Amino acid sequence: MAPLSTAFEAEPFTEIRTRAARPVDLVHLAKQCLGDEALEREVLRLFDTTITDYYGRLKLATSFDDLSLVLHSIKGAAGGVGAWSIAEQAKAMEHEMRSGRPLSQEKIDDLGIVVGDVRDFIARMVGQDAA
Repeated sequence: MAPLSTAFEAEPFTEIRTRAARPVDLVHLAKQCLGDEALEREVLRLFDTTITDYYGRLKLATSFDDLSLVLHSIKGAAGGVGAWSIAEQAKAMEHEMRSGRPLSQEKIDDLGIVVGDVRDFIARMVGQDAA
């Protein structure tokens, strides 16, 4: 079974950009899990379930408080595993709401696309241990 993450010592800029372009920053995840690959896979599985639940709640939320709470939860969960694209988009949505701009269905759908990309990536990553 291939390791989920690779340690980069004095990595060139192109490797940093490639790592950052992944839906989940596997180096960050490895640090969070202290290099335990089984824990990394379990954390990804749990995040997949969590982000699915949170995104579903976001689509159903109607009040400012509910929207804010769910966006904040999404941002925190995504940041914990290194799903920076989700975390940054949720942060931007939070900022827009707090600035008085309404949260459009288009913004929620855009977040859904990013969530889908991350979930697909996770499915490929945790599927490796089944092979």
